[in-house]
Amino acid sequence: MKAMKKVISCLLASVFVFMACSPTVAGDYSEEDRIILVREMIMVERDETETRSLQNTDLADSAARVAARGANDFAFRLSAALAQNLDSENLVVSPYSVWLPLAALVNATDSYNQEALLEALGAAGINAEDINRAASRMLYDLTNERLRRFEGLEEISNPLRIANAIFVDNEFTIREDFAQTFMDYFRGSIMNVDFSSPDAVAAVNQWASDNTDGLITDLIEAFDPLELAVIANAIYFSGRWGWEFNPDNTIEGTFYSPVGEMSAYFMVRESDNQLYFEDENIQSISMWFQNGGGMTIILPKDGDATGLLSNMTAEYFDNLMQNKIMATGRFLLPRFSLSSQIDDLAEVLVSLGVPLFDDITAPLTNGLLEESIPVWLSNAVQKAVIEVNEEGATAAAVTAVMVAGSAMPIPTEPFEMICDRPFVFVLYGQTFDGGQQVLFTGVVNQP
Repeated sequence: MKAMKKVISCLLASVFVFMACSPTVAGDYSEEDRIILVREMIMVERDETETRSLQNTDLADSAARVAARGANDFAFRLSAALAQNLDSENLVVSPYSVWLPLAALVNATDSYNQEALLEALGAAGINAEDINRAASRMLYDLTNERLRRFEGLEEISNPLRIANAIFVDNEFTIREDFAQTFMDYFRGSIMNVDFSSPDAVAAVNQWASDNTDGLITDLIEAFDPLELAVIANAIYFSGRWGWEFNPDNTIEGTFYSPVGEMSAYFMVRESDNQLYFEDENIQSISMWFQNGGGMTIILPKDGDATGLLSNMTAEYFDNLMQNKIMATGRFLLPRFSLSSQIDDLAEVLVSLGVPLFDDITAPLTNGLLEESIPVWLSNAVQKAVIEVNEEGATAAAVTAVMVAGSAMPIPTEPFEMICDRPFVFVLYGQTFDGGQQVLFTGVVNQP
């Protein structure tokens, strides 16, 4: 297997060099084709690196891959949960915009809740350090930094922008170790605001707008009195198709929606070499963007797109993507523009096993803030938009996860303790594994 990967790598490298250097071929292949080949080279390189790591009993890369695959598993479980009550409405959601801040919060939970949170994120069996490395590697790849290592691609643009931030009330302080992890691995920033003032809402909404080119505004209306911080993620994508639709071929036609027939404008592609997949349930076309990434359109044969998304799994999607063929055909896709606001995101996340929305156990206590007060997640919302036309696609989403805490303990009056009646004693030792280990207990009735 390893020898075969090396052969593939060499062949890809040779083809890439030929494409880059041949004036004849350069006219036939786009920058997208070169990027696709380089991405294939990277995947072969990563597979060989992981094989070497496993042989050396170094499981770091393997753990990062577990987390990455888990993020896709989480994506389809979240999408399925949101689609269950969709009826005939549209839906656009960014699961990754939800996954990333929750992955950061793995570093702020105790061991019991950390294990449950990792399982909910699709990353059971790994630890906080693994999830941090995985998040960092994802950001490195998604923002095209790995591609820029290759000669001739140093100036490649980045169609994707991802931003993370924590807004915390002036009266509180994010723990130094969490803040450092958030900045180092998640490229996050931390800002102090006054949650007792409307300025806090304005600050979060302005940040959302700034990081989505103005597409996401008015994300937050107000904060609950107990809320003292917000962990936010913004994701913005704008890419041109590697193979654009000719607007002269766009035609007006009928779209048969669950609520009846409606007029739509269909972009048309009729040609060879389309990335196509079909089985007994679906047809699918995959389209690449010029500077990385792609979009896969999946058409259910029974017309039930909501049911399809409700039952989609990462395994089925992987199978679809791995078994595409280059085919000749006619592809019609309507131009579309959608927006969604998900105000019940917290309820959905709880149903997926996220253990952080519990004001009784307060699972973020002593992990997120320097102050020793009960801390938990109180709410989560997301706003997302997407527009697809002949030139490409633009999409944006902002997720806000609200952090709540109880008021600081009220100072008590000076106390007086006089042991002039029977009392209990407990004598303990200190251990690394068990903490305070009880050695003796007793009652003193007669000193």
